[in-house]
Amino acid sequence: MAEGGEASFRVVVLSGPSGSGKTTIVERLLDEPSLKLMKSVSATTRAPRPGERPGDAYYFLSPDEFAARRNRGEFLETAEVYAGLWYGTLRSEVDRARAAGRWSLLEIDVHGALKVMELHPDAVTIFLKPPSMEICEQRLRARGTETEEIIQRRLRKVAEEMSYAPQYKHQVVNDDVDRAVGEIVRILKSERKA
Repeated sequence: MAEGGEASFRVVVLSGPSGSGKTTIVERLLDEPSLKLMKSVSATTRAPRPGERPGDAYYFLSPDEFAARRNRGEFLETAEVYAGLWYGTLRSEVDRARAAGRWSLLEIDVHGALKVMELHPDAVTIFLKPPSMEICEQRLRARGTETEEIIQRRLRKVAEEMSYAPQYKHQVVNDDVDRAVGEIVRILKSERKA
């Protein structure tokens, strides 16, 4: 693959269940200058939380605007997550990374990832696994932000999402952040040479 040109552009998909450490891993990958990654900013219909600014973590769209953009085919993938709240990846985010000469990094759930895999069969797909369900549960509880009912629902979802791991090109266990980041860096560098 040619270095630096259109032919070298790739979409990188990172998925993993709640408690797998995705956010920490993504921050570390974005800080690695040799990777030249640009994180795709997701769109959502949920309201901004205190301190969130549009365009940083999310593009905040009204339900009507989200539906109109979905109907116009502006999304790579969308999902209704909780009680009518929608999330999705705008195609323009992938184009933004391509125009900047970077690979587009999508941190999305397994269902969105499957849709992206259909549209971008050459995507570099990485499933981030927690070292165990017990560790995953400890990480979820350590957040201290959710009720027991929500924690139990998230744990059921973790088990479901783990069943999709074999559909990803790469699987990385996040048993140690430095080791997991190093493994993903090696994967991405080897994909760049492919």
